[in-house]
Amino acid sequence: MKNKSISVVPFESNPTESAREVLDSTWGRLIRRRKFLQGVGLGTAAAGTGTLFAEDGNRLSRGDVALLRLAAAIELIEADLWQQYNELGGAVDHSDQPNAGNTAYIAALKNLDGDMPQYISDNTDDEISHAAFLNAYLISKSEQPVNLDAFRTLSPTKATGANQNLKRLTNLQALNVDTSWYFRYRSTQNPDLGAIFPQLLNITNQPAIPLNDTETPPGMSLGLFQPPITDPAARRMQAIANTAGFHFSFIEQGGSSLYPVLL
Repeated sequence: MKNKSISVVPFESNPTESAREVLDSTWGRLIRRRKFLQGVGLGTAAAGTGTLFAEDGNRLSRGDVALLRLAAAIELIEADLWQQYNELGGAVDHSDQPNAGNTAYIAALKNLDGDMPQYISDNTDDEISHAAFLNAYLISKSEQPVNLDAFRTLSPTKATGANQNLKRLTNLQALNVDTSWYFRYRSTQNPDLGAIFPQLLNITNQPAIPLNDTETPPGMSLGLFQPPITDPAARRMQAIANTAGFHFSFIEQGGSSLYPVLL
């Protein structure tokens, strides 16, 4: 991987459109994403790009470009892992249509929280929109956007629901999960300032998504997921969903500490 570089994203637009018009159009599509709006402190969807960005004539500094490209790369990485979760366990697909996914995996996720499929789909939409918006802004400033497709080398899971035509950036099939978030969440100390917390439990080299349809059949009876779970295949699927649940919490509690972990 050290010989690869972050490449330029091909960007197609109407030749008559200015960079600002392209950015405004992208912003209009993405502004409904509640998480991003909260992050930048906007209280209304009526805000325009002019409240957030410099005028067209102002070029970004090299440092600003580097920071924006770093943020875009991380958003693409996050989008990749959430897309994998969404394909198998989300409420809607990439076209906002009801997602068939992996029925047994969804049942196991719902044992953690009944709204988990919608939570997964919402996070997927958020991360995709963040990356798209950052790249659109870079383009509007005549800077190179970020494309990590050269690093998509991991094969998808063979389980029902997964897109078999898309290579992955992140590995959810053999995951190490940092569970120190459990103590970090309850502490007044800051990990960004050097605080270290113990692990709640050790999750090493474990799948957070089903690996295949043999070990965890997607069509197994949903009644098997009613506690106490005794069926071996259902117990295995529930363990996989539990790993995902701990991973979700790690992501939510990561804060700025998540950036170096993802890179």
